[in-house]
Amino acid sequence: MFVTLDVSAQETQPGVTVTQPAEPQTEPAAEPQNEPAIQPATEPEPTASEAPLTTPSIANQSSEATEIVAGEEAADEEQRVLPHDLSPWGMFMAADWVVKAVMIGLAIASLVTWTVWIAKSLELKGAQLRARRALKGIVEASTLAQAAEKTRNRKGPGALMVRAAMHEVEMSQGTRGSGTGEGLKERIASHLGRIEAQAARSMTRGTGILASIGSTAPFVGLFGTVWGIMNAFIGISEAQTTNLAVVAPGIAEALLATALGLVAAIPAVVIYNSFARSIAGYKLLLADASAAVERVVSRDIDRDMATAGAALHKQAAE
Repeated sequence: MFVTLDVSAQETQPGVTVTQPAEPQTEPAAEPQNEPAIQPATEPEPTASEAPLTTPSIANQSSEATEIVAGEEAADEEQRVLPHDLSPWGMFMAADWVVKAVMIGLAIASLVTWTVWIAKSLELKGAQLRARRALKGIVEASTLAQAAEKTRNRKGPGALMVRAAMHEVEMSQGTRGSGTGEGLKERIASHLGRIEAQAARSMTRGTGILASIGSTAPFVGLFGTVWGIMNAFIGISEAQTTNLAVVAPGIAEALLATALGLVAAIPAVVIYNSFARSIAGYKLLLADASAAVERVVSRDIDRDMATAGAALHKQAAE
């Protein structure tokens, strides 16, 4: 690098022209001035009223999430425990095997009750009709032979009484002699009493089961009730909750068992009492028939005695 000085120019012109290489120019550092220091921008600190907003909001969100999860679990538990079908058949299918056995037994008892009612009603009506017809024929007859003729083709205890009296009269032909016939009357009364007792016993056959069902069905239903309630408390203990979904199935089963017990017991008691009154009336018909046969036999005996007395007087007169 060379520096060229222009002397002539230096003498005439005041300025000096100097050609020199370009050097990096640096600006002198500015001297510090007494200016206020600029602080870095900072966020304002939350006030006392604004400070708790962040933490409670998180807590609220967590509590809401916990409630949602708990609600879903409760819904799942309710859906799992509570049967969807609360009809009688649905409750029966969802019941415990012990409660099912109780319900089946009560249903069979109810079926037996109605079967006995139908069968005994028909039997009792037929027996009463036959007894009335036989009684009418015996009352209209003046002799035992006529009574036997009127009841020849008929069945039932009334016709059987007439035939039994005829048989005893025939068997006692050689034993009456000149007596009053009291022995014959006793023998015929014995036959009639046995026929009457046998007919009454035959008519009461089958009604004892109605008494048994009427007296035991409520307690059988109560057993199912107790078992269902026990299952309900067991469900509460296992689930550790008193949710209705846990309690409802057992209570429903218990109430259904109680209802079936009443359904079986109430008709059985009513039907038994009705049969008792009807059978008592039937026994009265048989007693009337027996008394009518005894009266016919007594008339025959008195007629025979009168005939025998007249014959004796005639022989004495001759």
